[in-house]
Amino acid sequence: MAFNDWDEVRTAYQVARLGTVSGAAQALGVHHATVIRHIDSLEGKLGAKLFQRHARGYTPTEAGQDLLVVAQSTDDQLAQLANRIRGRGDEVTGELIITSLAVLAPLLSPALAAFREAHPEVTIKFLTDERVFRLEYGEAHVAIRAGSPPDQPDNVVQAFYRQDFALYASTEYLERHGRPESLEEVGHHVFIGSAEESPRAPFYAWLKKHIPPENMCFQVNQITAARPAVLAGLGIGFSTTWAEAGCEGVEMVFPPRPEWSSQLWLVTHVDLHRTAKVQTFLSFLKDWARRWPDPAA
Repeated sequence: MAFNDWDEVRTAYQVARLGTVSGAAQALGVHHATVIRHIDSLEGKLGAKLFQRHARGYTPTEAGQDLLVVAQSTDDQLAQLANRIRGRGDEVTGELIITSLAVLAPLLSPALAAFREAHPEVTIKFLTDERVFRLEYGEAHVAIRAGSPPDQPDNVVQAFYRQDFALYASTEYLERHGRPESLEEVGHHVFIGSAEESPRAPFYAWLKKHIPPENMCFQVNQITAARPAVLAGLGIGFSTTWAEAGCEGVEMVFPPRPEWSSQLWLVTHVDLHRTAKVQTFLSFLKDWARRWPDPAA
């Protein structure tokens, strides 16, 4: 008869190993009546006697000996598996899933490459999407998010890096149209704005509020499309100071303002936050970020 109750098999294994019901009960931390019930149930399922009962205890029959060999092997394998699982918690190996906005890829990719160099047994999945990945469903180990502090329950949220945004234009655009003197009098200048009715990004919200609609002649629905538009000379647009540092052909038209900045956050789920892999990556990334442009400078 088929059976799949490991509790009963484990009980029989302990009885065979120790020779008494009381010894097995003590080893398993159960009542002796539970041991007897498990043995009776297992023998009923198998249709065979597993033990000879006598005054001094239980002696395995031939069928019991066969079961003992299989059960011992299974018990050893389970113990080895438990040790591997426990040990894996201290290792920096396997898959590491990181989610972020695509616009941050140029900033983060060198750090991810360096982390892989330091930990070659890690496979990194870098997921970039506008949607918020659900850490509680195991969709990612670490999320790097921008804007307001994430408030999902059971997440550990740490302030990471503040991005400064400034208004830039290509050198070609400025040669053709000149440089605006102020944001209060923008004249005929073209600005690259957001196509959203209510932009979530603080800098786009500011632009929509303060720049006349007739000057917003080029609009994008994702920030990743704004920088190529600036480089192409389509108008004046926002970009991060880290992206434009040392970039030729692009000039800062108006410097960063506090209301344009965007805070980045490191987000992990509480169940994975303390694992060695996540902690090692978080520490590495924070240390790496020290070489990024200092927004306060």
